[in-house]
Amino acid sequence: MDPRVRKLAQQTVRYSLDVKPDTNVIISGGEEAKEFIVELYKEVILRGAHPIVNVRFDGMSDFFYKYANKSQLERFPDIQMDMIKKSQYYIGINTTGNTKELSNVDPKKIMIRKKVTRPIGDHIVNSSNKKEGWMKRVTIGFPCSALAQEAGMSLNEYENFVFSACLIDWKKFGKRLDKIKGVFEKARKVHLIGNGVDLRFSIDGKNCIADRGEENMPGGEVFMAPVRESMNGFIEFDYPRIVNGNLISGVKMKFENGKVVEYSAEEGEGFLRELLSTDENAKFVGEFGVGCNAGIDKYTNDLLFDEKLDGTIHLALGMAYKDNGGGNDSAIHVDIVKSMKEAKMVLDGKTVQENGEWKV
Repeated sequence: MDPRVRKLAQQTVRYSLDVKPDTNVIISGGEEAKEFIVELYKEVILRGAHPIVNVRFDGMSDFFYKYANKSQLERFPDIQMDMIKKSQYYIGINTTGNTKELSNVDPKKIMIRKKVTRPIGDHIVNSSNKKEGWMKRVTIGFPCSALAQEAGMSLNEYENFVFSACLIDWKKFGKRLDKIKGVFEKARKVHLIGNGVDLRFSIDGKNCIADRGEENMPGGEVFMAPVRESMNGFIEFDYPRIVNGNLISGVKMKFENGKVVEYSAEEGEGFLRELLSTDENAKFVGEFGVGCNAGIDKYTNDLLFDEKLDGTIHLALGMAYKDNGGGNDSAIHVDIVKSMKEAKMVLDGKTVQENGEWKV
């Protein structure tokens, strides 16, 4: 076994989650991450905690969406929710055997299921609200052949890419992220202007969060929620996204008073239409994020890495995290990434980043 697998498992359990004895830890991942799941299991045992392992297999999701009846599609998984409520930690491993598995599934069925299972996602994602007893979670990248192919790399190259992005001194890097976070915390107005973008919005009164590898691995972004109805202008996204097996690329959007009023896509426009029609708040932006991880130097078509790409920003259609102050409630949260290499970021009239280079 690659010794970096064990090191990543140790970092996940000891640093990202800091698992305590006599707690329940859900480990959820695909068959591609078998050796990593085993190492996480061992590490949780060594911490005196109780691992609960959920493994998914390729082909199950595709079969469900094609053959599940209305009752099965709309039934809430109460047993799964009960298990989550009784657990203190959640490890979600990001792998797949086929990034296009759901590409021929009716997107309406996917949206129906997302609405049904949304309380589970809310409970997991809004994990830092400790006062309400919500669990602590981490979503973590792990190398597999399908994602290596999407990234245009051999598996060996992709393994080196993933481990290099994840196995760093997060406490040291976190100090840099905190400095950038402080700049946004003092700001009220954001103006993104340059090639393919002229967008203004407010972040006044919103919580800014630095991702130090404690909720995502790799970390390396600073993100906040725009004031719901403040976004005005246009943006052209440079990078594609695969969402539920569907490719959307060449996305352009125009906003008025926070809402998407015009949109187009070179590929996947029909699927984008379905996303924006999920509910009344899907056309509003729930997150503005800034990529800060210089160790991630290549777009891979995997959002867990791409949203941290240095010199980029991303907007998420739909739900705003409660940790950011909320403001938009939706069943979707779909991030799309734009390069800022030919643009600048202005906060309250002061340029803080130009052509992807920080001035702070």
